[in-house]
Amino acid sequence: MKELESSPLGGDKRGVSLKIAVLAGDGIGPEIMEQGVKVMSAVCEKFGHEVSYKEALCGAHAIDEVGDPFPEETFQTCMDADAVLFASVGDPKFDNNPNAKVRPEQGLLAMRKKLGLFANIRPVETFDCLIHKSPLKDELVRGADFICIRELTGGMYFGEKKEGTDVAYDTNYYTRKEVERILRVAYQYAMQRRKHLTVVDKANVLASSRLWRAVAQEIAPQYPEVTTDYMYVDNAAMRMIQEPTFFDVMVTENTFGDILTDEGSCITGSMGLLPSASTGEHTPVFEPIHGSWPQAKGLNIANPLAQILSVAMLFEYFDLKAEGALIREAVNASLDANVRTPEIQVEGGAKYGTKEVGQWIVDYINNKNA
Repeated sequence: MKELESSPLGGDKRGVSLKIAVLAGDGIGPEIMEQGVKVMSAVCEKFGHEVSYKEALCGAHAIDEVGDPFPEETFQTCMDADAVLFASVGDPKFDNNPNAKVRPEQGLLAMRKKLGLFANIRPVETFDCLIHKSPLKDELVRGADFICIRELTGGMYFGEKKEGTDVAYDTNYYTRKEVERILRVAYQYAMQRRKHLTVVDKANVLASSRLWRAVAQEIAPQYPEVTTDYMYVDNAAMRMIQEPTFFDVMVTENTFGDILTDEGSCITGSMGLLPSASTGEHTPVFEPIHGSWPQAKGLNIANPLAQILSVAMLFEYFDLKAEGALIREAVNASLDANVRTPEIQVEGGAKYGTKEVGQWIVDYINNKNA
């Protein structure tokens, strides 16, 4: 990434040059990605940045084309980029075939492993104008604002496996190094926020969790400003529903994190609102937390906001805070104006599709300070 001079528009830098790998994937992926790219281009033009995109295959689309859900050419495209903007993978023809040897989701796991993306950052934030869409009562969910940090390249998803007709197992394997590095990421986020970290494990039952807790107890004194507490995963799942405002930053292992972050997404009232970042050793990846929703493919009804907010997280990762803030302002303005896709539209509200919501946000960005 090349940097030049400070921005007169209030950004941290002007003249940044970004190379973005675009992995649209399957289902609604190409539709929401189109809107994310349009928003990113509009912001870069507004702040005087250069941006180039290179598309690459992944998921079911890649299997159909080359037989590999994360081909080597895609990996090289990601490695050559400053960041990856990713949408979704998944297709029913694989979901409904238990004998499939290659699956789209294997491409996602391969991307994480090969890029060394060990930290998944998932913010859970409520929008006041959408509180009524949450399955939780207003008094429980209002003000909920926390981050789930999930270890992404260890645990059962990557441990030794055996699959047979009578016996099967997955090994929840972790090393001290893997645990320590994700805990330090979590503490860094906690230091930037409300200085409260919850370590989620199952140390009363699992040996791997006892390693997590032991390492966390060793590291905690190095961050005396942060209040550290420990919670079993079943209790954490219950507490997220009973008192979501309790949490500031939570950190946990891969499998627990996968489950808890999906639970957290429901608090907002729509999975179509939440972005995420995966960071680590190589190129960072920014993506919505939802899946490919193949049933909605081509219908222009998918919510593009999580993809667009992933672009905001991308800018913020590179310390382009004003750029990210403008996107968040535009998204909030669209929600306040009831420019929403069907699943979050108010009763009697105008009909907007994926393209229309994306274009409204682009127009807002283009007209800002005009």
